[in-house]
Amino acid sequence: MTKIHELACVAEGAELGENVEVGPFAVVESGAVIGDGCKIGPHVYITQWVRLAENVVVTKGASLGTEPQDLKFEGEATTLEVGARTVIREFATLNRGTKASKRTVVGEDCLLMAYSHVAHDCHLGDNVILANAVNMGGHVHIDDWAIIGGMVPIHQFVRIGKHVMIGGGTQVPYDIPPFVRVAGHRAEYHGINSIGLRRRGFTDEAINTIKRAYRSMYRSSMNIPQALEAIKKDIDLIPEVQEILEFVESRQDRGIMK
Repeated sequence: MTKIHELACVAEGAELGENVEVGPFAVVESGAVIGDGCKIGPHVYITQWVRLAENVVVTKGASLGTEPQDLKFEGEATTLEVGARTVIREFATLNRGTKASKRTVVGEDCLLMAYSHVAHDCHLGDNVILANAVNMGGHVHIDDWAIIGGMVPIHQFVRIGKHVMIGGGTQVPYDIPPFVRVAGHRAEYHGINSIGLRRRGFTDEAINTIKRAYRSMYRSSMNIPQALEAIKKDIDLIPEVQEILEFVESRQDRGIMK
């Protein structure tokens, strides 16, 4: 059974699935779509532009689907879409998209910790973790299984690759290729995310090959184009290495982490 607290404000036109719980003083606007099994905590604000898949948990004071903080926004109809089983903790803020992409997207099985901010037109993959007070500019893309440490600011239009781990407080002004560990005042390469990769079933052979590829990029005197050619020539092009090459070659106009 769906349970709506007597002090909640759920508009008549909101679409609530089965077994939804809505806490006191939460506001759910007409037009919002809340999937089966979702839990909406007290004082949560969900606008008409929000689409939650099943079993999403939103805790106290979070704000979902509010207008983009973008001076170019002109009130266009856009959405915020959140995937199944994602958890959004206290006072997180998630803005809807602009006409640039029409939507902001958070994938499945993500964890967005307290006070994190997902800006307009951002796209998060599955199993992404944002620690406390991560702040994203608009149009950021974070690929599957990335973990972003607390109080990390991410510049607009940045892309962060799969299985990346970024240390707390690190400024991220440029793209981060997949499988790496990043730390420092400004994002710097600190090896690959070996522990995370092993936990997710990557073989030792694959991990060692990834290390060799990044040794050419970050532990040699070669510039990025030279390193890419050396990788293609000297390293086994397993799928993970191909993913690194595709990421870097497609994003050089933005600037890759030095």
